[in-house]
Amino acid sequence: MGWLARMRGDTEKPAGQGRPAHVFFTNTLSGSKELFIPLKPGIVTMYSCGPTVYNRAHIGNLRAYVFSDTIDRTLVAAGYRVRRVINITDVGHLVGDGDEGADKMAVGAAREHTTPAAIATRYTKLFIDDISELNIATDDILFPRATEYIKEQIALAKTLEEKGFAYRLHDGLYFDTQKFPGYGKLGGISDAQLEAGARVEVVKGKRHPADFVLWRTAKPNDLQQWDSPWGRGNPGWHIECSAMIRSLLGQEIDIHTGGEDHIGVHHNNEIAQSEAANGRTFVRYWMHSAFLTMGGEKASKSLGNVVYLSDIVEKGFHPLALRYFFLQAHYRTPLSFSWDALAAAGSALDRLWRLSRDIAEESKRTSKPSEARDSFLAILRDDLATPQALASLWDALRSEEYMPEEKWGLIETADAHLGLSLATPPETKALTSADMPAELQQMLAERETARSSKDFAEADRLRAAIEERGYRVDDGPEGPVLTPRTL
Repeated sequence: MGWLARMRGDTEKPAGQGRPAHVFFTNTLSGSKELFIPLKPGIVTMYSCGPTVYNRAHIGNLRAYVFSDTIDRTLVAAGYRVRRVINITDVGHLVGDGDEGADKMAVGAAREHTTPAAIATRYTKLFIDDISELNIATDDILFPRATEYIKEQIALAKTLEEKGFAYRLHDGLYFDTQKFPGYGKLGGISDAQLEAGARVEVVKGKRHPADFVLWRTAKPNDLQQWDSPWGRGNPGWHIECSAMIRSLLGQEIDIHTGGEDHIGVHHNNEIAQSEAANGRTFVRYWMHSAFLTMGGEKASKSLGNVVYLSDIVEKGFHPLALRYFFLQAHYRTPLSFSWDALAAAGSALDRLWRLSRDIAEESKRTSKPSEARDSFLAILRDDLATPQALASLWDALRSEEYMPEEKWGLIETADAHLGLSLATPPETKALTSADMPAELQQMLAERETARSSKDFAEADRLRAAIEERGYRVDDGPEGPVLTPRTL
C-alpha cells in the first residue's frame, strides 16, 4: 500500500511487530539528544525542505536527502510507518534567504531563455533522478510543487493578517515578528542577530528587520503572479512549506529536516507563521545536516565550487560511492569533499560488495541473529551514528567469531538501514586489453615498469591516476586487473 493510500485513511499495520524500537535524535530546537516519540503511536510525519528547481542540485544539496533517507530507513526498520513529503520550490525563493533580490526561478528562466514552468519541470525530474540513483525510494515520497498550493498559501497569509500577525506595506504583506514572542527560538537566534542589517536587507516601512514577506506585490515584469486579497502578486518563500505541511501532513508534524543554513531564517520563519496561525506546536523534532565543504568553503552555486552527481558518474564512480562517502561522517559534522576522498570511499564500497558476495555464497543467503547485528542497530539508533555503524559492520564481517549466516543477517540489516545495495551488490567485469582505452593501457604499462624497477612512489602515483579515472587496480598472479567502478 502506497503513501497516498495511507493518507486517505486506509489501514495498515506498522512496519515492525509490536511496539517500535527506541530511537534517539538530536533535536535542534532543544539542542539535546532526545528519545523519539511521535504524535501518533507507530506513525511518523516527516517533511524535508526540497530544492529550488532553477538549476540542478549539486552534491552538497544531495547530502541532505541521504541524511533524511537514513532517518526514514531507521524509523521504518524500528517498526514505524513514515509519511514523507519533500517540497519542490518553483516560485518565491529569492536569490537571498531574506526578502531581497530576484526570484531564482526568474533567474533560471532568463538564463535558459524559457519559462519558469519549463525549467521547474526539467530540474524537478533531474533532482528525482539523482536521488533515485542514490537509492532513495522516491515512490514512497510526495513531491508537491509550491505553485500547486497558491490558494493554501493565500489562505494561511489571510489567517495571519486576521489574527493581527501581519501588516501591509507598499510591496506586500509582512509577518510581524514582534507579535510572536518565541521568534528565533530555533538555534537560539539572539536579539543582536536580529538588529537592522544583521541578517537581511532593510526594507523601508518594516517594523523590525526580522519581519518577512508573506505575499509580494507583483512587479510589471514578474513571470509568475496570481490574484490575492492584496492584489496581483506572488508568495514569499517561507510560507510555502507551512501551507503544504498543513495541507498534506497536518498542523503539527513529527520531524522537519533541512540543511543547517535553514535554521536562522527559513525555519524560524516557518515556526513563527505556523504556530501563530495554528496556535499549537508546529514541529516536534527539528533535524539539520551540516554543510559539505569544497576546499574549506561551503559548496555553493554562487561560489562556483560545486560538483554534480553526473560529474561523479562521468569519472567512473558508482553513485552509491557518494552515498558511502556521506555515511562516513555523522550528519551533524561538516564533511570535506575531494576526489581522493571519494575514490577511497568507492574502493571501500567495492571491497564491501565483494565481501558481501562471498558471504552470500557461504551462507546461502540464510540469516541468523547475532550480537553484531544488535550492536549495529544500537549504534545507528543512537542519533544515526553512521561512521560507527560502518566500523562495526566491517569489524563483524571480517571477524572469525560469527558464522556466515550471522554475517548475512547483519548484511541484510545494514542494507535496510544504509541503502548501499549490500544484499544485491552490482556485478563488475574486469577489462580486457581490447576493452581498455589506449591511455589506460599506457598508464598500466608504465606502472608495471615502475614496479619492476622498484620505483614504488611512481607506481603509486600511476595507480592513483588510474583510480581517478574510475577504475580499480588489483595485482593478481598473472598481472594487474583493471575493473570499472560503474555497473
